[in-house]
Amino acid sequence: MPLRSRFFVSLAAALGLALPAAAAAAAAGVDASAGAPAAASAPATAARALSHEGIWLMPRVGPPALSPDGRWAVISVTEPAYARREQKADLWLVAVDGSQPSRRLTATAAPETSLTWSDDGRRIAFVTKRERDTENQVYVLDVMGGGEAQRVTDAPPGARQPKFSPDGTRIAYVADAWPGAKDEADNRRLDRERDARRYEARVYEGFPVRHWDRWLDERQARVYVQSLDGGAPVDVLAGSALLREPGYSGRMDDDGTRLDPAWTPDGSGIVFVASVDRHRAAYAFTSTQLWLAPAGGGAEPRRLTAGEDSWHDPRFAADGRTLYAKRTARTDRVYNAEQLAALAWSGTPPDGGARAGAATGEWRVLTDAVDREVGSWGVAADGTVYFTAEDAGHEKLYVVPRGRPARLAHPLESGAYTSLQVATRSRAPVLVARWESAVNPAELVRIDPVRGRSALTSFAAQRAAALSWQPVEHFWFTAPNGRRVHNMLVKPPGFDPAKKYPLFVLIHGGPHIMWRDQFFLRWNYHLIAQGQGGHDGYVVLLTNYSGSTGFGEAFARHIQGDPLAGPADEINAAADEAIRRYSFVDGARQCAGGASYGGHLANWLQGTTTRYRCLVSHAGLVDLRSQWATSDSIYHREVNVGGPPWSDAPLWRTQSPLTYAEKFGTPTLVTIGEQDYRVPLNNQLEYWTVLQRLRVPSRLVVFPTENHWILDGENSRYFYGELDAWLAKHLH
Repeated sequence: MPLRSRFFVSLAAALGLALPAAAAAAAAGVDASAGAPAAASAPATAARALSHEGIWLMPRVGPPALSPDGRWAVISVTEPAYARREQKADLWLVAVDGSQPSRRLTATAAPETSLTWSDDGRRIAFVTKRERDTENQVYVLDVMGGGEAQRVTDAPPGARQPKFSPDGTRIAYVADAWPGAKDEADNRRLDRERDARRYEARVYEGFPVRHWDRWLDERQARVYVQSLDGGAPVDVLAGSALLREPGYSGRMDDDGTRLDPAWTPDGSGIVFVASVDRHRAAYAFTSTQLWLAPAGGGAEPRRLTAGEDSWHDPRFAADGRTLYAKRTARTDRVYNAEQLAALAWSGTPPDGGARAGAATGEWRVLTDAVDREVGSWGVAADGTVYFTAEDAGHEKLYVVPRGRPARLAHPLESGAYTSLQVATRSRAPVLVARWESAVNPAELVRIDPVRGRSALTSFAAQRAAALSWQPVEHFWFTAPNGRRVHNMLVKPPGFDPAKKYPLFVLIHGGPHIMWRDQFFLRWNYHLIAQGQGGHDGYVVLLTNYSGSTGFGEAFARHIQGDPLAGPADEINAAADEAIRRYSFVDGARQCAGGASYGGHLANWLQGTTTRYRCLVSHAGLVDLRSQWATSDSIYHREVNVGGPPWSDAPLWRTQSPLTYAEKFGTPTLVTIGEQDYRVPLNNQLEYWTVLQRLRVPSRLVVFPTENHWILDGENSRYFYGELDAWLAKHLH
């Protein structure tokens, strides 16, 4: 089918998943009056039991990109499969006023990511890898005019983070280059020389050497500008002293190094993020700063921020008078909440150059009236700022009216908003986001800042509504340390309050995240609660212990100097409270487990309590010193403990699970991804060795191709089977 014809394939015809507007809204718990897409009525069906297939194969709605005028949103929708070659992910165009059905824009093998609109609202740019590409490249699609997407980059190591220039004639993007490369041709030459080497070795003279699940090499992230009329791209940073800084890097996340390029309003320059102190990461906190460089290159970038605070995600207001960015203050605390800040911008300097100085005044924080970390955010045409932030198991919408303090926009009783987008050029505020809950996979919604949300899509709503699951139940209690602690309780399908159910205490990682009323694949609350062995299932307890976000900066900081013992005491107290409060919880049958920091805490429970019949530890440390020495990030760990491992800081011993090995005796399922460099394999092997030495019943599962998370469908299905078999063995 030609692409122009595919534009008009409706959601119902393409996927057979649509609900009528009222049914989709009911599944999302919203009022459908704002105009969700219409479809034929769906017959009522009996509730179905959960299965890994039912959860894994649900369509997945990606983050939206909203057109500047607020009329259209583009989303990526994944149709999952267990075999990766059979999985599909395509772009869909959604009318934000709900006036017409969603329509598919692409039908290709590879997914499209990093979606962004041109200022005129006619074209989108995205990153993908088509048949002839060896790496991801930037493509541009004329959404309004139709036709095939056109590739606009040919970066040897691949391109990412595309952004249209204000006049729509150029694309800025990020790509990696070898040190000393003068242009793209030079970069290709250095690529060929590397490929021609007869030896294979990694050589380092500084830290870090790894990140997340990959080894780092000498390549540097750089900003490029590509004219849409063709020609060679401009390396904006080529020849600059900034690139020669020993600590030059971008902002590192799980997907690579980001520079977050943003065009200045007149198109003469690019604001981006870069670090000059990454080489200090072994012995000091590092930071990322904002820089301004001419879009045509040839001049030294100018730093826009000062001090040791970290900055990222710069964006300009539609009127060009304000630069916004996220800021994380540098204090003596490890955890510091991200805030949103603004800087007055004076427009084009007299000489037309980006170096002459366009910033005026001082940065001012906009969100400090709300003691929560800023999530996704946007600025409306009238200067009103909207952002999301975690709060007590939810992610809610907040608003910053011009000249007034930030406040909650409206109550949110269930679920979480994520990936907020705000129209920058519409007269009335237009907001879209994903909304999801533990029993509603993410769908695109339109948000009225006062009245709440209305559903725009229903890709997974019908399947979710047919499953036998219940919303999470929230409760609070006061822990023995005097802190108010938030919890969520998940009941198994077919729950009978007259029965007694075993308790599985599921511990979140981080630690600076929180359990949320949200749909998860990796540790799906309801799939765990149901189990797969034909038994009655489990009650799952989710505790937001000290260190969790969503409860204020002070609450998240409590674990500095008390990394394991304090949170574990709260988790045990939460289990006691659940047993006391709910008569259907069988206090004689308890297991606990978690991943990453949750695995650390599970291993701590191994040596400090005998209350649990079994434990589950994924990617957990057993020795604080070993994790410090082998992880891809280390300095914050010694700050949390009070000094380096060779110091006299007592926590290296008193809060290391290995110290209490003589008390180990609880049967444990130990799992790990071999490509995990955040909690490297040796940590779980140490734990396994100790368990075997002490003859503690245990089982080790290593996933050779997985990183910190278990992402492959078949591996995930196998993991859930192992988890349920372990719990059933000890609780049923």
